[in-house]
Amino acid sequence: MYNKINILGKTANASLMRHNVISQNIANNDTPGYKRKDVKFEGVLQEALMSNNKLSEIDINSITPQVIVDNSKLSYRLDGNNVNIDTEMTELAKNQIKFNILIDQISNNFSRIKTVLNK
Repeated sequence: MYNKINILGKTANASLMRHNVISQNIANNDTPGYKRKDVKFEGVLQEALMSNNKLSEIDINSITPQVIVDNSKLSYRLDGNNVNIDTEMTELAKNQIKFNILIDQISNNFSRIKTVLNK
């Protein structure tokens, strides 16, 4: 039960990290040579979930989000920058929705625990 909450918390932290990275991409939209960054996490989490039969057996510390340079050879403009502001704003909105859902799930799990403890 607690491992589920820990995984949700780790996912929320990765989402927060992604928010900061997307904000950095937006801020560097006009910086010549800047390459957009992203956070690699969901694939690592899915791999950990697929390789273990039980949620309680997953080593939470081995699941770590990483900042990666995305499409480092691709450039939309002559100055070498590959940030597309429309894409970044869409990703920011998508990430915010995901973060809100994760926080709701964490809150619901703690509410269930509280209900059990109060009975």
